Amino acid sequence: MLSTLARKYRETALITLIACGLVVGILIATTMPSLVPVIAICGDLFVKALKGVAPMLVFILVMNAMAQKNLQTENPMGSVVRLYVIGTFCASLVGVTASFLFPTTLQLQVSDAKLSPPNGITEVLQKLILGIVDNPIHALSTANYISILAWAVLAGVVLRSATDATRDVLRDLSDAVTKMVQFVIGFAPFGIMGLVASAIGESGLGALLTYGRLLAVLLGAFFAVALIMNPLIVFLVLHKNPYPLVLTTLRESGLYAFFTRSSAANIPVNLNLCERLGLDRDAYTISIPLGATINMAGAAITISVLSLAAAHTLGINVDMPTALLLSLISTVGACGASGVAGGSLLLIPVACASFGIDNDIAMQVVGVGFIIGVLQDSCETALNSSSDVLFTATAEFAKRAKAGTLRAEDMVPRDR
Repeated sequence: MLSTLARKYRETALITLIACGLVVGILIATTMPSLVPVIAICGDLFVKALKGVAPMLVFILVMNAMAQKNLQTENPMGSVVRLYVIGTFCASLVGVTASFLFPTTLQLQVSDAKLSPPNGITEVLQKLILGIVDNPIHALSTANYISILAWAVLAGVVLRSATDATRDVLRDLSDAVTKMVQFVIGFAPFGIMGLVASAIGESGLGALLTYGRLLAVLLGAFFAVALIMNPLIVFLVLHKNPYPLVLTTLRESGLYAFFTRSSAANIPVNLNLCERLGLDRDAYTISIPLGATINMAGAAITISVLSLAAAHTLGINVDMPTALLLSLISTVGACGASGVAGGSLLLIPVACASFGIDNDIAMQVVGVGFIIGVLQDSCETALNSSSDVLFTATAEFAKRAKAGTLRAEDMVPRDR
């Protein structure tokens, strides 16, 4: 009986299970409030597990990515990488702008938290610089993500000259920590059930309305990047109507990614689309897997919006220079986001640290991210994955346009 239930659980899509956990949490909080303290333990355990695995996840994934990837590639790869970085940074700017236009607050437990809000950009930069040189072991144990990122990048760069066997070990470690995260996230439905029941039990249904506003800001930013910002970037590069290509990538890549919720799982779909667009195979077989690692416009938006929501909740005043710094941190953090569902949420503490927000509160924000993740993560992945093909095609089409060989029909995929 139990084995049958376990098999059914594994075979059911995670997004469906999370939706069920959300509904069950609401029902328990509204009909059986006496059970809320018991069910809330599931949420606490889930957040605790995320806090435990997140520092090692960031360190291993970023170190492996830096050791394995060589961004000094020949054109059009250089152009693709530049578009990836520009697109991710612009997306973070959109997320920050949306947060300022529609400020959102969250229901967080802040009574026991230790806060040291920065007074301005100078103090933020001072903390960032000093935080970089923290002892790496201490940084991992205290979740000092600024230092973790710095040491991971340095170690990865040094290990580029290591033997193939050493890089294979790093790759295996990266796969192992990813599977650990997948195991933890496999319990997300129970964690979400506990978090939702606890939030509604303490704050009422108004907590969900707050999440709804947050979700609206996130989705608005996603659509703004997909339908305005990305087309503008493509137009500035090609000087042609970008929407045939944009809509093609959204329809034939983004739609699949919306349901798979994994940029890595969508790589075969993107490779097939690149082939149908007639792109250079030697280029797109590298750029598409690379994009699944570093081209994370949706993740940059998620990190920016949720981090600023935490700052607004705590009454932290964020000036424009600090907001620009947040965009840079979100861009770097997004490039290190895990390829699993909800992976970008684990990078939120990196951005929150720049505001002096305690890691305990940052992980509560991560929990909120999982609550709204049924739609947030699907739309985020759709934006990430479709942008991989969009910018890969844009880089090659720009090369053709310069040579005078680009035709309008090239921007439409061939029939299957």
